[in-house]
Amino acid sequence: MPLSQSTPSGQPGFTQPAYTENFFEAVGGHETFVKLVDVFYDGVAQDPLMRPMYPEADLSAAKERLLLFLEQYWGGPRTYSDQRGHPRLRMRHMPFAVSPQARDAWLAHMRDAVDSLELSPLHEATLWDYLERAAHSMVNSA
Repeated sequence: MPLSQSTPSGQPGFTQPAYTENFFEAVGGHETFVKLVDVFYDGVAQDPLMRPMYPEADLSAAKERLLLFLEQYWGGPRTYSDQRGHPRLRMRHMPFAVSPQARDAWLAHMRDAVDSLELSPLHEATLWDYLERAAHSMVNSA
């Protein structure tokens, strides 16, 4: 498959090469993301700093939202957008005081979750880079 082809306007465009993998599929699809989210929320449930940020008595709704978001972000089903619209991550997190300490706690639990997946070094680094950048962008209080 060529790297470029014409767009409807006749201008050269870019198409993804056929050999480029889909991250969601490459790391194991739905089951991998379920494990990531389950391990993450197992840590959150026991964390005195993080748990109050999830007001629901049962974390299953929060788990489902994170699962759907991550699956869609990494090339899986578009269920998150179909159900909830645009992610608007910063806006959705504004009601919560996300301090640097909360970010670090979130990252610690997510680190445990990512490590539990035993991904290839490239996939692990790719996933972790995104999660780390996302966590830093959510900080909204001192």
